[in-house]
Amino acid sequence: MKIFIDGKFCSERDAKVSVFDHGLLYGDGVFEGIRAYNGRVFKLKEHIDRLYSSAKAILLKIPLSHAQMMKATVETIRANKLRDCYVRLVVTRGVGNLHGLRFNCRPEVSVLELT
Repeated sequence: MKIFIDGKFCSERDAKVSVFDHGLLYGDGVFEGIRAYNGRVFKLKEHIDRLYSSAKAILLKIPLSHAQMMKATVETIRANKLRDCYVRLVVTRGVGNLHGLRFNCRPEVSVLELT
């Protein structure tokens, strides 16, 4: 499986999340689950809009534009040669120190394809 993490694809085996990622430590992040049917992503724009709305609610700035996020989603499906699948978009606060929740972090974007 190919996974999109921070602008590039990697194998499932090489995909890593730091133990200091605030998504892991504090559950500080957002996600969106999306389905693709017959090679088309169902309501992609609406899902992406909701992801960004959720991020805004927790003051998390996603480092990709809406268009870049949509492209990453579609490219992940294509890279895995799938037509019908479930896709999980995950944006975490990123790696930071243990005492500075929301400070000095760089958000991390992941697009996972799950069948």
